Amino acid sequence: MTTATAHAAHPTRSISPNGWAQVSLGDIVIKSDARVPVVPDQDYPNFGLLSFGRGLFTKQPIHGASSSATSLYRASAGQFVYSRLFAFEGAYGVVPPEFDGWFVSNEFPLFDCDSDRVLAGFIGWYFRNPLVWPEVARLTTGMGNRRQRIKPEALLTYRLPLPPLEEQRGIVARIDRLATKIDDARQMKQMIEDEANALLRSQFSRIADDAPRRKMADVAPLVRRKVEVRSDTEYAELGIRSFGRGTFHKPSLDYLAVGSKKLYRIAPGDLLFNNVFAWEGAIAVAQPEDTGRVGSHRFITCVPEEGVSTADFLCFYFITAEGLERIGEASPGGAGRNRTLGLEKLAEIEVPVPPIGEQIKFGQLMRRVKAMRAAQDDAERELDALLPSILDRAFKGGLS
Repeated sequence: MTTATAHAAHPTRSISPNGWAQVSLGDIVIKSDARVPVVPDQDYPNFGLLSFGRGLFTKQPIHGASSSATSLYRASAGQFVYSRLFAFEGAYGVVPPEFDGWFVSNEFPLFDCDSDRVLAGFIGWYFRNPLVWPEVARLTTGMGNRRQRIKPEALLTYRLPLPPLEEQRGIVARIDRLATKIDDARQMKQMIEDEANALLRSQFSRIADDAPRRKMADVAPLVRRKVEVRSDTEYAELGIRSFGRGTFHKPSLDYLAVGSKKLYRIAPGDLLFNNVFAWEGAIAVAQPEDTGRVGSHRFITCVPEEGVSTADFLCFYFITAEGLERIGEASPGGAGRNRTLGLEKLAEIEVPVPPIGEQIKFGQLMRRVKAMRAAQDDAERELDALLPSILDRAFKGGLS
């Protein structure tokens, strides 16, 4: 019997509908206190916990000389660990062998499992279930998500179903097998995505590297379609995601919300720049579903000259390393909102202009890749929903 058993000398129990005992977490784990004084001339390997049940990750080592902590806590493989601050959004895990002997602050309480009653893997999977997190969140103290700390003594009162050890082994083994298949599917998706990106880069380089260069002012000049704002009309705004991730739809603005803001009509096929965040890839091509949308004065709208260039080709160029460098040079200032893409500087950027037929073929390839990505995104959403469904069934006794 382990030390955790002493803590559970008089456990509070009830029986769930599937015949499993209902126990408090404190009946089956005990808080570890492997406290280690911090020595100035020593480094301490450190890990953190990802939210949403995604496990542990490596952090920069804690340097004794620069740390404000007087003590840290040594973790051991198989311990249950959580984040006081982010438990409300699923920051739980079990210490894997590769993190054995690493260190955390008191913001990451560690618990030893009573091996006579519970498997660490069972607890680890149980707390990866998103349905559990709001239940635990009711134990929080503080105001607002970022201050909702769960104290260990509160977490230990949380009640969960506990099947016999042999049944736990079967549940954990089945979840492990299914989780491995999900991970394999994710890796395959990423491999396909990487190959698609490599193909686009290769084809772009083939037609662009030796192509002549012309200024943006000649290839895709600025076009403004000013909107006359009326009191009886709402205006559907468009947004541009950073890192080349396309457009998105904002809520509509009424006359009062528009205020003194200047609005400009956007048309499908426009090459769009958010002048505040263009330097981090807030560049996109307006799509057919964006018809009728508007943008503020912060949106730079360029229209490629017919027969000279295409919006898809130019957009791809501007999110390459070279293109972003040119945008950065045309966006002077500090970071964030102080880096504004200048209209005149954008017009002076020289872009590659290969034969229009090659650009059109490249655009067709981009659309095929986009369709593939949409299908992959659908599959990703299904994968995201699959594991929580498996966990919910497993801990209700329904996973065969």
